[in-house]
Amino acid sequence: MKIKQVILRHLKLDLLEPFTTSFGTEYDRDFILVEAQSDDGISGWAESVAMLDPLYNEETLKTNWHILEDYLIPIILKNEIQHPDEISEKYFKHIRGNYMAKAAIEGAVWDLYAKKQNASLASALGGIKKKIEVGVSIGIKDSIDSTLDMIETCLGEGYKRFKLKIKPGWDVELIDKVRKVYPEIPLMADANSAYTLQDIDRLSALDDFNLMMIEQPLAYNDIIDHADLQSRLKTPICLDESIHSLEDARKAIKLGSCKIINIKIGRVGGLTEAKKIHDLCLKHEIPLWCGGMLESGIGRAHNIAITSLPNFTLPGDTAASSLYWAEDIIEPEVTVDNGMIMVPELPGIGYEPSLEKINKYTIHSQTYNLS
Repeated sequence: MKIKQVILRHLKLDLLEPFTTSFGTEYDRDFILVEAQSDDGISGWAESVAMLDPLYNEETLKTNWHILEDYLIPIILKNEIQHPDEISEKYFKHIRGNYMAKAAIEGAVWDLYAKKQNASLASALGGIKKKIEVGVSIGIKDSIDSTLDMIETCLGEGYKRFKLKIKPGWDVELIDKVRKVYPEIPLMADANSAYTLQDIDRLSALDDFNLMMIEQPLAYNDIIDHADLQSRLKTPICLDESIHSLEDARKAIKLGSCKIINIKIGRVGGLTEAKKIHDLCLKHEIPLWCGGMLESGIGRAHNIAITSLPNFTLPGDTAASSLYWAEDIIEPEVTVDNGMIMVPELPGIGYEPSLEKINKYTIHSQTYNLS
């Protein structure tokens, strides 16, 4: 498979409402859309989930563009690729970090590869599910009543799990009031690294609310203190930001740092590494779910595909397009029916990128050709 052209586009989509976590509020979403075109004119699509600012991790949209333009795209254009696994295992191995940039170009090649095989991306990855369960991620609101209203709306749409963003001062009281109104819903808390071991009493108080898990309570690069915390909590800890690779997952499992892992394709460097982490967790009976980064429909399609693998046993964050965007850039948009998303069977990601809508939201683009 020869890639003859790669197009990078900087897009900006306005969120329907602000999305707040412990590290800030997003009002819109800037991201890089990657299109990789083969010599026979077929295009594969993916997106970078890096943010404008280095808040979730050290990568940003600008650093991703630089790494893609100056390092990764030249490698892709000059090499014949037999299988997408070669990209991380062979061609990108010498380039350290920059996982979201790597995942973006690798994901486009995966989509292209699946299309050339006349297979869905899910089946090309080894997925077996025809439909997946999904939950919803609810940011920090201006009041607990606003949170309850959002839960009520999403319950009506059938979502299977409710994730509440928390931080010190917006945690125990919030969860307590939600549990009093909704004592039985599948509920979890996501701290985005907002706590330390000095907050053990506050975190232990969450044990009283029958939570599915507490996601990433401690530092974004930690697995040692999480092992200490997990030994002192009944509630399962789920690691997110701490897991960048198969090796990180192996060490976290060995240390007992968590009982659940959230896989984000961008965070771990691509679909190939995500598959490897999946297989390791399956072996060790560590449940998985797929996290979200406020992706457009193209990124959501990749999340749907990876979630079709068997050990993604917990509902992920891949909600409907209409929950976040007035208009998505794919046709049809991602929809949820009673908390379920059908896994597309069409070749590749199974959704058609709309060039009209993509051009509408594009701020800047650059084309790179095989020389």
